[in-house]
Amino acid sequence: MATVNDIGTLITCSDDIRGGRPRIAGTGVTVQRIAGWYKLGLTPEEIADRIGHLSIAQVHAALAYYHANQNEIEADMAAEDEEAKSLEQTHIHRRGTDS
Repeated sequence: MATVNDIGTLITCSDDIRGGRPRIAGTGVTVQRIAGWYKLGLTPEEIADRIGHLSIAQVHAALAYYHANQNEIEADMAAEDEEAKSLEQTHIHRRGTDS
């Protein structure tokens, strides 16, 4: 008989890994990272190819989690983008004053 995977075990969260963000179990790959590539137009197969140690089932589980929790994931992605912009502006400002 074939091995059956409980898809509920494919996504996990741990406060001490990736800031508690949901991620593919046994990896450091976050659902947010998978969702970001998906939003850029990559197919699940292309995402699995990019991260060679992920199975297509893991990518689909991450996408299912993303779609089931889209508002939370989108808010986290937006907050991360804002933080990156702020850090970039701080860096640019500091470089301008160091001249």
